[in-house]
Amino acid sequence: MGHNVMIGPNVDIYTVNHPMTAEGRRMYLAKASPVSIGNDVWIGGKVSIMPGVTIGNNVIIAAGAVVTKNIPDNVLVGGVPAKKIKSL
Repeated sequence: MGHNVMIGPNVDIYTVNHPMTAEGRRMYLAKASPVSIGNDVWIGGKVSIMPGVTIGNNVIIAAGAVVTKNIPDNVLVGGVPAKKIKSL
């Protein structure tokens, strides 16, 4: 995790995903994918960050967003799934 990261209440950062097949789930197969968070990031309350996502530097994630894809530097994102709202 980077420096100067502000994380609001009830933020979920997931790093494990489960197989799409019933057989894989029965075998308890899971895949860990780390989450990377850059510097000067503000994560609003109740944000969910999915496995394997990289969040760039100087990013704001609006409250309640679900981050499913990488976020580049210097943007404000929000929504479900999170999308760029504007450049910072």
